[in-house]
Amino acid sequence: MQTPSDQHDRHDYPSHWEADVVLRDGGTARIRPITAEDADRLVSFYEQVSDESKYYRFFAPYPRLSAKDVHRFTHHDQVDRVGLAATVGGEFIATVRYDRIDERGMAASAPADEAEVAFLVQDAHQGRGVASTLLEHIAAVARERGIRRFAAEVLPANTKMIKVFTDAGYQQKRSFEDGVVRLEFDLEPTDRSLAVQRAREQRAEGRSVQRLLTPGSVAVIGVGRAPGGVGRSVLANLRESGFTGRLYAVNSAFEEEAEGARDACVGGVAAHRSVAAIEEPVDLAVVAVPAERVPQAVAECGERGVRGLVVLSAGYGESGQLGRERQRELVRQARSYGMRIIGPNAFGVINTSPETRLNASLAPQSPARGRIGLFTQSGAIGIALLSGLHRRGAGLSTFVGSGNRADVSGNDLLQYWFEDPDTDVTLMYLETIGNPRKFTRLARRSATTKPLVVVQGARHSGITPTGHAVQATRLPHATVSALLRQAGVIRVDTVTEMVDAGLLLAGQPLPSGPRVGILGNSESLGLLTYDACVADGLRPLPARDLTTAATPADFRAALAEALSDDGCDAVIVNAIPWVGEDGAATDPETLATELRAAAAGCPAKPVAVVHVELGGLAEALAAAASTRPDAPAPPSSRQPAEEAAPHTQDEPAPATDQYRIPAYPAAERAVRALSEAVKYAQWRREAAEPGRVPEYDDIDESGAADRIAELLAKDGDPRGLTLAPADAHELLGRYGIRVRHALPAPGSDAAAEAARTLGYPVALKTTAPHLRHRADLGGVRLDLTDEEQLRRAYQELTDAFGSPAELRPVVQGMVPRGVDTVVRAVIDPAAGAVLSFGLAGAASELLGDTAHRLIPVTDREAASLVRSIRTAPLLFGWRGSAPVDTPALEELLQRVSRLVDDHPEVVTVSLEPVVVAQRGLSVLDASVRLAPPPARDDLGPRTLPGY
Repeated sequence: MQTPSDQHDRHDYPSHWEADVVLRDGGTARIRPITAEDADRLVSFYEQVSDESKYYRFFAPYPRLSAKDVHRFTHHDQVDRVGLAATVGGEFIATVRYDRIDERGMAASAPADEAEVAFLVQDAHQGRGVASTLLEHIAAVARERGIRRFAAEVLPANTKMIKVFTDAGYQQKRSFEDGVVRLEFDLEPTDRSLAVQRAREQRAEGRSVQRLLTPGSVAVIGVGRAPGGVGRSVLANLRESGFTGRLYAVNSAFEEEAEGARDACVGGVAAHRSVAAIEEPVDLAVVAVPAERVPQAVAECGERGVRGLVVLSAGYGESGQLGRERQRELVRQARSYGMRIIGPNAFGVINTSPETRLNASLAPQSPARGRIGLFTQSGAIGIALLSGLHRRGAGLSTFVGSGNRADVSGNDLLQYWFEDPDTDVTLMYLETIGNPRKFTRLARRSATTKPLVVVQGARHSGITPTGHAVQATRLPHATVSALLRQAGVIRVDTVTEMVDAGLLLAGQPLPSGPRVGILGNSESLGLLTYDACVADGLRPLPARDLTTAATPADFRAALAEALSDDGCDAVIVNAIPWVGEDGAATDPETLATELRAAAAGCPAKPVAVVHVELGGLAEALAAAASTRPDAPAPPSSRQPAEEAAPHTQDEPAPATDQYRIPAYPAAERAVRALSEAVKYAQWRREAAEPGRVPEYDDIDESGAADRIAELLAKDGDPRGLTLAPADAHELLGRYGIRVRHALPAPGSDAAAEAARTLGYPVALKTTAPHLRHRADLGGVRLDLTDEEQLRRAYQELTDAFGSPAELRPVVQGMVPRGVDTVVRAVIDPAAGAVLSFGLAGAASELLGDTAHRLIPVTDREAASLVRSIRTAPLLFGWRGSAPVDTPALEELLQRVSRLVDDHPEVVTVSLEPVVVAQRGLSVLDASVRLAPPPARDDLGPRTLPGY
């Protein structure tokens, strides 16, 4: 009889196990199943492993692998025996394998659910987090194959491998016998294992971006001898920004020049024929050659050990099908060498840190140093934003113009900025979100400490910008926007609004509430500001008119008084030109100084200025020192003036100058920015106490799981199935969701019999799709108190709408009167599980008055969901009506959330209508759809987007 290890492959090659990953140091590797074709790679890999590492793996000297070993380690059935390899440049750097075992430790097949796992990592790559990444992936594979527990035997001296297991966060048992440490751990993800995984993901992806933004050396590939051209422009920008590292110009055409071109210079920078000809290490390569020559440049960079690429070259995804395939190959090629890419079709990167001073972009002028991080997918928008921020006196910490964002995306930048001490506010222009589920998760975490302002382009066109690979979403843009706001994202409509909000958030403290003081020397401007505050949901205090005779000293006194008022959370100052008693014209510098002095007296409240035709005021305010309580002091207050480092054009001003009083040319813009700050501050306060996902004693999670598996197995359709009403009601019942019973009424006699069974009064309604839940069309008849009324209603329905076979009528007992609502949950392939709530009826549907939350929903989020629709007053006693049982409604929302969160096979739930009465509620109809769950989701192992 054959043992499992002797059997031939029983499954096709599992290509969905392939993944590109980011390692701890920011480099990349590819993880894939080991196959029979890998024999030579395995032997070569093993020869490069030290004797000590071999001893730790096999518990004895094991200098080389025998032919039998090679066969065993490269032939797997992909079920009971699985091997994965991490590769860089096509060569193995680490391997992991599991073998399914029984309770005696012997080779076994299912239903045995334990496996023995073992790793081997090349010494040169130890310490890069390879083993912990492989553990995540082999654990996911094992769970997919029905394995629930791993066992590993490790020598006590092999402390690195013991740490890999103990730090993973799984629940485990540890024993010591015969000189060997035996570790056993369950593979079910725990809160701790997920936290460990997410923390490692953040460090690795953040580090991969840091390597691109803080290079010690840069090579620009595609630099011509003559001035002009993309490569030459970027090289000039790098020099003029004062880049602190080494610069190299590269162009293969240099070879055709005079002898000694190797030592020649271009624009004052050493010129080389290829990256391979550069003797020193190269950290970053900026590629500016035609698309057909990029593969050769990438190969040279990979062989030379370059860490990352900024590909400015066009001709990729934005140019059609051929370009999209070229883009996919570019990503595959770069990742095979462990490199990450910004681009292609990128605008470039900027880092204003004095330790780096990097301007590897097409922006001719490097922005001032500041505290704003900026990401944009469009070069044109990037130019507009850089120019707009520069005009407003704002500085940046870092900038990335990603172009087609084939690899490095906004998610990666969020990981980097989360821990970047030089960035306080992040601004992002996004035309697409490649992984909305991950973006929402990262945004929620980032927004708890740093404001994130987002503009989404292509919101209403329904067209994905060329060059962008994105997951399909079935959710409308309004829903996606609502989910982003739930995650703490400050979502605005235009880049102008993004700059306005960014300036306020970067330069001022967050307001503690919506009460706004208004003062200035124009009564009309004050009234406009007041109206704008009301329109944006703020609570303005009566505007104070200082009259046109007000001097800068009057402004200072009035602002100081407003800021000291405990009933005021923020102040907007309006200023128009004035002429003093001596005939002297307006002096913006003096006014800025006085306003700055007043704001300094109360640094915990934000101040914004609206100026009309006051040239120079915005610039003067932009140069003001910080009003934030935690801002570092300027150099002059920390050291003697003669010791303070002088400013030069090559050295940006200190970041402390970034904290300024923002100025706006219109009241509406200042108010909108302040309104976004107020809403964001409120979100932060609520996020500090997010609530909890409640437990319910009557939920039968295991019984529901068994029933779901039975229904899916019985149907067999990989696309899934919509449950029959009885099955849907049974499944919902296992989560404490009771659906009111309805009896079919194929004829008037059957309807009368159903009514006698249920008891009068009853409702008669059709279940035909075009009339379902449409009382407004006459498809529902309520409060039928006897058989005569029922038969009359039945006849009217069939006369008006068609035969019973078409209408599919049902009879249902009447429930207490209340407010009709709708509860839905759906698993979107891009955004994840979403819970929706609204009132039933055409009016709400027509107005789109539906609120959404990401699943799982906490008790606080359920309460917020109920109250966030515009028609919510109808639930709370509008115009003298009785309030309904909203606690019962919130509990229902949480039970639906639990069902979908516990069982990813439940892809759609619809409860309509849900009648919420003064006491309790009634679910009158429900539908549930099931589908096989995805092999991998956001709870799975860390991966980069696939190409």
